[in-house]
Amino acid sequence: MIFFITFLRALAACLITNAHYTGVYPSDIIANGGLLGDVIFFAVSGYCLYSAKGSFPKWYGKRLWRVYLPVVLMTAIYLLIGAYELSEGRGILWWLAYPTNYHFVASIILLYIPFYAVMKISWLRKSIPAVMTGIGLVFLFVYVFFYDKSYYHIDTVREPMIRFLFFESMLLGAYFRHRDKDLRNKRALPWAILSAGLFVLYFASKLIISRRASLAEVQIINQIIIFALLYAIFRTFSALDSRLEKLPSAIKRVITYISTITLEIYLVQYVIIDLLRTVAPFPVNWLALTASILAAASVLHFVCKGIYMLVDMLIKLIISRTKKEEKAQ
Repeated sequence: MIFFITFLRALAACLITNAHYTGVYPSDIIANGGLLGDVIFFAVSGYCLYSAKGSFPKWYGKRLWRVYLPVVLMTAIYLLIGAYELSEGRGILWWLAYPTNYHFVASIILLYIPFYAVMKISWLRKSIPAVMTGIGLVFLFVYVFFYDKSYYHIDTVREPMIRFLFFESMLLGAYFRHRDKDLRNKRALPWAILSAGLFVLYFASKLIISRRASLAEVQIINQIIIFALLYAIFRTFSALDSRLEKLPSAIKRVITYISTITLEIYLVQYVIIDLLRTVAPFPVNWLALTASILAAASVLHFVCKGIYMLVDMLIKLIISRTKKEEKAQ
C-alpha cells in the first residue's frame, strides 16, 4: 500500500474517535473533527477500490463480508452484555443488517454500488471530474429546493443528505489514484499552507453558522469548504509520500497497525467511551479510554482475521474436492 494512504487512514481513525470524546477533555471543543475524518476515510476507500476488479456480485460480496463480520460480532457481543438493547424500530435487522448503529456502514454499503458502476464504465471512469460536477449539481438542486434550511444540520452524519459528500469523497480518492503519477511526490508546501488555512476556515465557519440561526440558509458553505480541505489534504500528503516512507520504522509500524484496525476501532468505541469517559480526571481518562479501545479493537481484529482465514481455507478445500470429483467422473 502507498504509505500516504496508510497514514491518512490512520489519521481518519484518530479524527473520528477524537470527535466522540465529548466529556473526556477539559473542553468539548477539542472533541471535534469527526466529519473531516469521515470524508478522509471515504476518499481513502475510493483510492483503494479504484481498480474494482471482477463481477459486481463477487466484488460487492467480498466488501460486505469484510465489513459485516466485525459489525455482527461486535454488535452481538454488546447486545448480549446489555450495552445495546432491542427496541421497537431497532430490532435484530436494524442492529445487524441495515442501517445498524454505525452510520459509516449504512453509507458505505450503499455507496459501493454507484462507485462500482463509475469505476467499471470506462467513459465515466475517465471523466471523474465531470461525474463529480454532475453529482454536485444534483446536491445543489436538492439543497435549494428540498433541504430544510431553518436550522444547521448540514454535517449530521445520520441524515441521507451527507451521502452526497461521502460519495464525492470516494470519487475524489479514485481521481487521485487515476492521476497518481502526476500528483504524488510533487510540491507539498503550497498545499500544506492551503490545508492549514482551509482547516481554520472550516471550523470557524461551522462554529459561526451553527450558532447563528440567521446564517442557516448558507450552511452549504460548510460542505464546500470541507471538500476543498479534503482535496488540499490529499494533495499535501500525496506530495509527502516519499518523506513519509522515511519515517522511523517504529513509527511506521504504529501508523500501519492503526490503519489496519480502523473499522474495529470505530465499532468498539461507542460503549467503551460511555463507560470510561469519566472514570478519572483528564488525561488519565483519555489514556485509559484510548488504551481500552485499541485493546478491544485488536482482539476483534484478531478474531475476525482468524474467521476470514478459516472460511478461505474451507472454500479452497471445497473447490479442490469438487475439482477432484469432476476429474474422477
